[in-house]
Amino acid sequence: MAGIVNSDFVSKAEDFAEEVYKRTRVFLPTLARACLISTFLEDGIRMWVQWTQQSEYMNMSWGCGYFLATVFVLVNMVGQIGGCVMVLTQKQVPIACGVLFFIVVLQTFAYSILWDIQFLLRNLALIGALLLVVAESHVEARSLFAGVPTLGENKPKNYLQLAGRCLLAFMFVTLIRFEVSFLQIVQDILGSVLMVLVTIGYKTKLSALILVFFLTILNFYHNAWWQIPEHKPLRDFLKYDFFQTLSVVGGLLMIVLLGPGGVSMDEHKKRW
Repeated sequence: MAGIVNSDFVSKAEDFAEEVYKRTRVFLPTLARACLISTFLEDGIRMWVQWTQQSEYMNMSWGCGYFLATVFVLVNMVGQIGGCVMVLTQKQVPIACGVLFFIVVLQTFAYSILWDIQFLLRNLALIGALLLVVAESHVEARSLFAGVPTLGENKPKNYLQLAGRCLLAFMFVTLIRFEVSFLQIVQDILGSVLMVLVTIGYKTKLSALILVFFLTILNFYHNAWWQIPEHKPLRDFLKYDFFQTLSVVGGLLMIVLLGPGGVSMDEHKKRW
């Protein structure tokens, strides 16, 4: 009896998620892209506003000289703002994502993020979000042999979606805290279960939609940077976390939009 009730509840929840998708599908792609590129856009603008501070920081950190430090800031600013504009306008999206991917890798080494496991995992989640943008824009090449079907699991788009889902999961690893409190335990368990479901592609749209709401609430609660005075360094740290998390929310919205793809439990269930 309990199994029937649970199955009925999940079925209704999936119907609700599908209804939400139908009502938002007109503006969902734009919203997903806007959220996804938000951290790059914010950082690109930061490079412009804090041009002198960023150049001096790079020069002091690496002793590379003012010229190379300025080139670093310029590449970050132009690459991120230009890439964001291209993604939003749907112009050469794979190239734009390639540029943004390069910026992520560049910053990982330049700011020594490689040795900070939390920042590294969040950057990997960003890369996963970018892969989902590429998957959305990916156009399958036509088969060279007329009349020969292409197997769904061999399509590059499906593997981009799989890689994107797996990398997005790293964001939730950084949210797990081993604290003995009821709310934290619920957060850890709920986040972990939903993370696994999205990764393997089971009840994917429903799980991703729940995570969108869950992560958005946590983001506005924990990373309320606007409440911190401008002169305090904490404001910049929270702002960075806020927009990074918002980008992952954009990636999850992409999953709601695209579905799990061919390499997923949901897809295999259709064939059983």
